[in-house]
Amino acid sequence: MTESRQFQFDEMPQALFDSDEAPVLPVQVKDGKLPSYIKDHRKRLRDRFMTGGAQAMPDYEMLELVLFRAIPRRDVKPLARTLLDMFGDFNRVVTAPVQRLRDVPGIGNAVITELKIVEAAAQRMARSRVIQRHVISSWDAVLDYCHTTMAHRDTEQFRVLFLDRKNVLIADEAQGQGTVDHVPVYPREVVKRALELNASALILVHNHPSGDPTPSDSDIQMTQQVSDAATALGLTLHDHLIIGKSTELSFRGTGYL
Repeated sequence: MTESRQFQFDEMPQALFDSDEAPVLPVQVKDGKLPSYIKDHRKRLRDRFMTGGAQAMPDYEMLELVLFRAIPRRDVKPLARTLLDMFGDFNRVVTAPVQRLRDVPGIGNAVITELKIVEAAAQRMARSRVIQRHVISSWDAVLDYCHTTMAHRDTEQFRVLFLDRKNVLIADEAQGQGTVDHVPVYPREVVKRALELNASALILVHNHPSGDPTPSDSDIQMTQQVSDAATALGLTLHDHLIIGKSTELSFRGTGYL
């Protein structure tokens, strides 16, 4: 005989959800079948997404849609709430480090995989808008890509955008991973890689997990070192972008370069 399994969840504030939400009750799953109210709730959310798109849905509902695939036989609303409470918003949930996600009760490999698929898809779509494109005419897309890739990281990452003679982006590579407030950068390796790619110009990009894109003294010093090394080899350093949580700083635009 098949045993029924019962999952207990904390009560959620009703004000957070509209009347379309499934009620927050202990969930009985019998013979691998979802209760009808959860099945109906999932169908309503999917229908609303297909009708109105993501713009019509708040973060917690978008997150539920992602969790549906990873957790097919459970009410995922409490878990969506837990993730948003812990990380802040949808973007920060899908870009959260794997180890921090593993620390959340109820999160397993299936959920982590689904979240990371969403993150990778967003980054790949943003990258497709800039790779092999003229950077100057696609500057807004370049900034969007940098924010999508780096703004929500909780450690520093250093990337280089490599451009050809016509300022077309031919490669984008992460050159270093760091800590919450430092990432090692080796100017010689940066220009060496540019020569290997037959690049003519560079744009440096790194993020500040604190959210404040103001450059540090070491940021300024490193940028000058890269600029000097590039100039010596006939390369152009167009800019150095520091990506914060919601804005960015351009060395060229602020006079540091």
